[in-house]
This record gives sequence, structure tokens and C-alpha cells, in this order.
Amino acid sequence: MGVKNLWDVLESCKKRVPLHHLQNKRVCVDLSCWMVQLHSVSKSHACVKEKVYLKGLFHRLRALIALNCSLVFVTDGSIPAIKLSTYRRRLNVGKEVALNETKLQKVTSLQRNMGSEFSCMIREAKMLGMALGISCLNGIEEAEAQCALLNFESLCDGCFSLDSDIFLFGARTVYRDICLGDGGYVVCYEMTDIERKLGLGRDSLIALSLLLGSDYYQGVHGLGPESACQIVKSIGDKNVLQKIASEGLGWVKKRRGGKNDFGLDDNILEVINAYMKPKCHSADSDIVLKAFAQYTFQRTKLQQLCAEFFLWPSEKTDGYILPSIAERDLRRFANLRLTSSKVGLDLPLHEIPVKCPVSEIIKSRRVHGRECYEVSLEGMDGLETSIVPADLIESACREKILEFEERKAQRKKQNNQKRRPKKKETNSSLAELDLKLQNLLLDNSLRDQDNFNACDSSERVSRIATPMADEADLNTEDLLHLSHDIEHTGLIQNTSNLYITNKEVSTTGKNEIIDLLSPSPPKKINFFSKSLQPSDQNIEVINLSDSENDMSVEHKQKAKELRLFLASIRNEIH
Repeated sequence: MGVKNLWDVLESCKKRVPLHHLQNKRVCVDLSCWMVQLHSVSKSHACVKEKVYLKGLFHRLRALIALNCSLVFVTDGSIPAIKLSTYRRRLNVGKEVALNETKLQKVTSLQRNMGSEFSCMIREAKMLGMALGISCLNGIEEAEAQCALLNFESLCDGCFSLDSDIFLFGARTVYRDICLGDGGYVVCYEMTDIERKLGLGRDSLIALSLLLGSDYYQGVHGLGPESACQIVKSIGDKNVLQKIASEGLGWVKKRRGGKNDFGLDDNILEVINAYMKPKCHSADSDIVLKAFAQYTFQRTKLQQLCAEFFLWPSEKTDGYILPSIAERDLRRFANLRLTSSKVGLDLPLHEIPVKCPVSEIIKSRRVHGRECYEVSLEGMDGLETSIVPADLIESACREKILEFEERKAQRKKQNNQKRRPKKKETNSSLAELDLKLQNLLLDNSLRDQDNFNACDSSERVSRIATPMADEADLNTEDLLHLSHDIEHTGLIQNTSNLYITNKEVSTTGKNEIIDLLSPSPPKKINFFSKSLQPSDQNIEVINLSDSENDMSVEHKQKAKELRLFLASIRNEIH
């Protein structure tokens, strides 16, 4: 409990800081307070049987390990003699041993029951911590007093405790609550804030414990926190304990209008001495130095414990803890580089004696809105890749980021080069289609030109066959010239297709028909008689190239559709 209502008095000094505020810090933990807190969340029999409190401790530890927050468990030793009456009241066994509180100095401390359920929970927590590389310091009496001493002597950066009397033992920074997960935080109290905002120093807080009541003293009945603070501030931090030690608390009753005079109480001096000089291991003792040594992570031992406590397979245990161990190692490497830089030794990555845990960056990631990198690890048994914050990579091995950016730029350049041949192939295909289209159009133009030439040749045939002034005289040479003209225009394949009907043109004026596309009759050429009168002769040439003209129109329509199709392909590509 600590001091009654003291957390309410200190409310204005409470700060909620992000969880990463604990990175690279060394913190002492009042293990009993943590186990009480975790056990209170899951008091049911099923939760106790499944050791939910121990699972909560495991996840709390791995989160702090990832931040390279070095922890030291501190456990309670014997129960101080001055606290025995309070301890027995809590256990409801006050009738078994009647103690005169005025003679507490004659009573020695009491050993705790190591066979209780709570003591077994403490042992399990210590075993789990040792497997994770967390040492444990067994206190002589109060765990919070030992934590406060280590913090006061600057051996640690802060203390985790729920007992408010930790400030009375001399603690400077106290973490009361912790919340994990996205947006995790810790509730922090700084003694500097208490002194500055409230005007209450360590002596004033001890005086408040005598007025309000604590584990060591019952306090003044009927005195609230506001009145107690006013009384203490009116005397001042430097003089308040001296006044109480010399005069007792009788002046407090008189000041409030009371008639009873407390006089000097020997217990008050015992309480003051218990807070000012608690029984603890000294900061330079061997047991403290051993507790603050760095211990290694025991992977196999942890797997055995998790299998025994939680029935987890080894893979599940590794999946939880190995990424945290990898991140912790990377933070330690970053601290090494930072320290080297401060002393003027800014070595390149490849010249640092300690090998970097990261071999290369695989890709960038974003986790819970935070920029991260997925990295390949080196020397981490059981873990090949992990995801770590981008700012950690920047501080630990910024050279890896430059290498990653260079590789990414090179891959982008190669991908662009791979795409270009495909574009060339597409352009080549389009060019080929264009060429075919042009050839098609050229054939169409040639056909049109042939049709035009055929018409011209037909006219020539007609002109040749037209009667002259007296009569038409066609000899063999004239027929050869006519056959050559027809073959040249493409209307027939050879001169053998030429057939001119040999028929005497009668004087009745019937027209002579020349079929240029019909199969050739037997080769027999008859010459026109010179006796034919020009006025009575009219020769027609049947030209069947109309179907050719129809095909040309259809051909043009298809060519137009093909042009539109090619244009749509170009638009999609570009």
C-alpha cells in the first residue's frame, strides 16, 4: 500500500510517457508488485491454472527486451519488525500475537512463508526472468526500499513499483503502470516534479506518512490529505522532520483544536529511521554488482519453461521472443556506434570490431503507421529475417540503407530495360502491319490502274475494229498487235484467250460481238472481208471487269477498317 492517499496527492505530477521512453534504460522492478498486478487481472481458478499471470509477465518482458531496457528483479526479504502489526492485520491473525507497538524495537523481522501460493508465483517469475537473461536481487527486507536505494545511488534509471512509500525511501523516478501494444505507455512520476510543483521533498513525504498513515504508522485519525499537506508546507521541508522528532505530533492536535496531547512517541522515531536508513544491500556490495552484470539469453531453457508452463511448442516460443532479442542486439550495436562517435572514433561499418546483426535490408515495411524495414539477420540462430524500426536501422547501420537504395534503383533500371524490348517488338509488329497495309493498298491501286488500262485497251480494240472510210482490212500483223495490247492490260492471261467471232457481217446491220473472257475456240483466225462496208459494221467488246471493280470497293472498305484498328492499338500502347 505505502502511504495512505499519497498517490492522490501526487496526481498532478503524473506523466504518461511512450513505452519507447524506456529504451536503453536500466530499471529495477519490485517483482511482488508486478505479480500482484498481473494476478489481479486473472483471479479465477482457470486463469491461475493456465498461468495467465505468467503469460502476461512474459509478454511484458519481451516488449521491454526489444527496447534494450535492462531489467533487474528485486524481491522482498524478511518482513520488517515495524511492519509486523500491519502485516498481521492484513492476514487477519492479529489475535494470535499481541504486540505492544511501543516495543517494536525488541522484535526481529519475520521470515516470509516461502511455501505459499504467492511465493510459488514469485519463483516461477524468477525462473522465467533468468531464462531471458534477467537477474534477480533478493532484498534483505522491503523490495521497494532496495529499488529506491539503487535509484538514489544512480545504479538504475528508475523503479517499477505500486507502493507509494518508495519515494520515502529515496527513489527519484518511479514507474507505476505499464501498458503494452500499439500506443503503449508507462505512467511515470519524477521527484523533481513533486518538489517543483508541490513543494514536497523527501522529508515532507515522510511527515505526510506520519500524518496520513502508512504500513509503518497508523497516522492521525480524521486528518485528510489536503489538511496534512497544508500543515507540512507551513513548516517547510527542511524543518518538518526535526519538529516532529523533537515534539511528536501533539502540536498537530493543538493546531486543529484538539484537547489531547500526544507527547513524544518513540514509534515516530522508528518510522523516520526506517524510511531514512532501510535495511538494504549497499550499492557497492558484491551481490548488487553481480545482479547488475549482463546475463545471456538461454533459448533452450526458455523453450523448456514455456513448454512446461504454457504447453507451447518451441516454434511458438521462438516466434515470440527471437524478434525481440534481435531488436535488442541491434540497439546495443547502435549504442556502440554512438559511443564511439562521441569519443571521436567514427568508424565505417566494415571496420567495426563487433559484427553488425543485420546483413542486408530486404524491403521497406509500414507497421502500425511506423516506418520499418524487413531485414536479413546474421548470426541469429532460429531467426533469418525480422522487422525493425527504420530509425533504428538509421542509427545502427545507415550504410545498409544506402546499399538497399542502390539495389532498389538498380532493379528499377533493369525493369525499365526489360520493358523496352517489348515496346520495340510492339512497334515492330505495328510497322509490319503498316507495311502489309501499304502493300495491300498498293495492290488495290494497281488493280484500279489495271481496270483503267483495261477500259483504255477496250477502247483501242473498238477503235481497231471500227470500219474505216471504205472497209476494215485486218491482217495477221494487226491481230498480233491487238492481242499484245489485251495481254498487257491483264484482261486475259495470253493471246490464246482472244477470240473474235468470224462471221460475215450481213447487210442487215447486225452487231458483231467480241468475247474476251470466254474459253478460246479452236485456233482459227478469219480475216474480215474487204467487201464489208464501213457503215454496215459495228463490233462490240464485252468487258467483264465489273466484278473486279466491285472487289476493289470491298477491298478499300476492309483497308479502312484495318486503319482504324491499327490506330486504336497505337492509342492503347501510348
